[in-house]
Amino acid sequence: MALIEIIAATLWTLVKPGMKPKELCAAVRERHPEASKKEIVRAAFYALTDSPLSGSQALADLHNFALMGRGQDDGADTDATVGQHRKKNRGTERHSDHVASRSS
Repeated sequence: MALIEIIAATLWTLVKPGMKPKELCAAVRERHPEASKKEIVRAAFYALTDSPLSGSQALADLHNFALMGRGQDDGADTDATVGQHRKKNRGTERHSDHVASRSS
């Protein structure tokens, strides 16, 4: 059995309704101290895709953990915000200036 499968099985035995992602990660690391956060998150996604249980609160909590940890390295606290894009202001003045210069 691959490490990811072992950690996924551990996640299923440990996850409880209302459990916070940090608590779940700490509980997994107690049983698998060599596992990185990245491996635990991958195992959470693996557990979700290989899951016979659906609709349970534990499944929702495991899904939340996997999404919260996605894209973060061990120890990195990154903010997953998206910057706003500005629209370029293309007023009629520019257009008329362009048309006037072509007419000359």
